[in-house]
Amino acid sequence: MLEMKSKCERCDKKLQAEQSDACICSYECTFCTACATGALQGVCPNCQGKLVERPSRVQAG
Repeated sequence: MLEMKSKCERCDKKLQAEQSDACICSYECTFCTACATGALQGVCPNCQGKLVERPSRVQAG
């Protein structure tokens, strides 16, 4: 299962699991969209992998 981290690893911005306001790499490193598309230019600083939009998660009700 994909780990939905709750904050950006670069700027510590709080991230919501129900929203896809974040980007991840294949190792689940997580960054807010602003950091991922801005300073990081779509590349994970940890593994040099591509950062893609994190899928949203619907809570079971």
